[in-house]
Amino acid sequence: MNTNLNISNSEYDDLISQKAEKSPILKNIILAFIVGGLICTLGQFIFNQMENMGLDRETASTVTSISLIFLGAFLTSINLYSKIGRFAGAGSTIPITGFSNSVVAPAIEFKSEGYVLGIGANMFKVAGPVIVYGITSTVILGLVYYLIHYVF
Repeated sequence: MNTNLNISNSEYDDLISQKAEKSPILKNIILAFIVGGLICTLGQFIFNQMENMGLDRETASTVTSISLIFLGAFLTSINLYSKIGRFAGAGSTIPITGFSNSVVAPAIEFKSEGYVLGIGANMFKVAGPVIVYGITSTVILGLVYYLIHYVF
């Protein structure tokens, strides 16, 4: 075994390129596109069904969002979403189902540590910054809108 740790960056890059598995980039792109498209198609199907049932567009959109969030959480809870993620890669990170997965997965992982220090403290590690920045930017834009339309 070679214990020489003093190698140059180029030698290290050569070693990594020899040992690392080549990623099938085209296959990954196609799978991500197909699975992401299927998730979006499912969302469109739910939306169309809600409109056909007589709901207005805004209510149908809300029901569609809730359905996709539930589906992402449910698939995460039965350990199927992670399998979809390994298969589809980035295609499984469609914002609404991927966001649901990012909240539920840590909650499931840390449930043995209790409700407060386990679930409560860990479930928003990934999603927390998204929520904070989303709410903050919404408040700021709301204030700007208010100032432009009602003060000036």
